[in-house]
Amino acid sequence: MEAAAHLGGLHPDDLPDGLVVADAAGQVVCFNAAAVRITGTPTDEALGKPLHKALPLEDLDGRRWWQLTDPWAGLAIRTGQPERNLLLPGGREVLVSARYVRTDAGGPVDRVVVTLRGTEARRRNERSHAELIATVAHELRSPLTSVKGFTATLLAKWERFTDDQKRLMLETVDADANRVTRLIAELLDISRIDSGRLEVRRQPVNMAAAVRRHVEAHTAAGQPATRFMTRIAEPLPALWADPDKMDQVLGNLLENAVRHGEGAVTIEVAPARTRYQSEGTAVTVSDEGPGIPEESMSRVFTRFWRGSRRGGTGLGLYIVKGIVEAHGGTISVDRSPVGGARFRFILPVGAPAFMG
Repeated sequence: MEAAAHLGGLHPDDLPDGLVVADAAGQVVCFNAAAVRITGTPTDEALGKPLHKALPLEDLDGRRWWQLTDPWAGLAIRTGQPERNLLLPGGREVLVSARYVRTDAGGPVDRVVVTLRGTEARRRNERSHAELIATVAHELRSPLTSVKGFTATLLAKWERFTDDQKRLMLETVDADANRVTRLIAELLDISRIDSGRLEVRRQPVNMAAAVRRHVEAHTAAGQPATRFMTRIAEPLPALWADPDKMDQVLGNLLENAVRHGEGAVTIEVAPARTRYQSEGTAVTVSDEGPGIPEESMSRVFTRFWRGSRRGGTGLGLYIVKGIVEAHGGTISVDRSPVGGARFRFILPVGAPAFMG
């Protein structure tokens, strides 16, 4: 089986995707284990058969795929077929792409290399997007209904309300508008994370000062100062990170600890080694609440995960993880020594993209 020969120690059966190779005569010379799993056709039944019989594909309109494309005929400049959704016998969907290999440019096709992938991953992605849309629609409906209701009421009956009543309604409209703005910002962050386009603008960041600033914001909002314990192990290495995104990470972790935890919230900042043993900074946020059940630990950083107390969109920790990883860092969660949740992220000290 010439195409199935080892290449640099790699065997076709090692590949995660289905691999089917046909020679210059159109006979199948390679049909790997993943192709067997995806098609249900045993290797020995496929080898030596014409490609259109070993891999009888149809498009979504029921037309026979190999008759439509005919790799060995047609224009000599053709290089293959981009990935598309096709059907196996029985109507099972499969993602198929093909490459036409020619020894000489413009010469005859020597080999056709076909890759097969199941559609499960794409369907999971589609379900995730559908869930995201449904969640967003639900989260938007409530504040927008409130905004619409109060503005309509004020417009229709402005003269009937006292100044205090008007102020209360406008404050509610303002808070709901802020909620919508936050949700839209989260959606933009998720879009950038999923597409790998989350930009990190590195600047010097004083992590100790950033932590103290967030604690002061919580105490100014009414939390008792005794609820927060800050431990800074100085000297800290010089850290280059995106200040706005670090504020987003700290704000989310502290908000979670205050809202879902109980007792004291402890924030620790200390030098640490990254997973690559380079210099880094570690930030740990822990609380004294009920903690996160063991069975939920692996899902904490996924979309829509919420703790036992409902509230929020369930997108915050997914975004936190995306921001930390965009900085080359890592984040984890476990139980604190007193039983609450403990989040810990480590950032490499980093460097600016360029020195001016």
